[in-house]
Amino acid sequence: MIRAVVFDVGECLVDETREYGTWADWLGVPRHTFAAVFGAVIAQGRDYRETFQVFRPGFDLDEERDRRAEAGKPEWFGEDDLYPDVRPALSALRSAGLWVGIAGNQTSRAGGILRSLDLPADSIATSDDMGVSKPDVAFFEHIVKTAPAEPDEILYVGDRLDNDIRPAVRAGLLTALIRRGPWGTIQQHDPDAANATMRVDSLAELPHRIAEFNVERS
Repeated sequence: MIRAVVFDVGECLVDETREYGTWADWLGVPRHTFAAVFGAVIAQGRDYRETFQVFRPGFDLDEERDRRAEAGKPEWFGEDDLYPDVRPALSALRSAGLWVGIAGNQTSRAGGILRSLDLPADSIATSDDMGVSKPDVAFFEHIVKTAPAEPDEILYVGDRLDNDIRPAVRAGLLTALIRRGPWGTIQQHDPDAANATMRVDSLAELPHRIAEFNVERS
């Protein structure tokens, strides 16, 4: 049975459209051009950070984050950047007695922003907090140590096959692939998408889908 549900951040909880737009502005390229190259990189199965290299060879994302902060333009997201199904879904899951966590490849600053939003979650952790990033299986092993459930009782919800579904499966977790954002849209027809425990178009589907799953296995 599913006793804990853990969510990725980008394109699962947070719509990153505005944030990637600000990166295009920082690079001085049209937003639609940046978005087109970004999509092409994902479709080719490459690391999304290679997008920045196309426009500025040698680009170091961590260094540029610091430069943006120094220039008064740090990474930022807020309530308006949350997908509208986030709060209702997380609240419904907790009301159903499930433990709810949030864990993604995010900076410490992003973790602080997430905590300031007062989301209905029992735990919020970032890769900076853990000292390990997806797709390293150790990231998911950290989740197992935190959640009050066995690996096969934890459902990890993410939009990416490469960073979320495949490594979570290797760690013994159940998985839900959400089909939104650039990765979720481009990768949804990949054969490996079938390895997800469930596939959803909205987080609003999760409370019912999880309840059905648990009844079938009770």
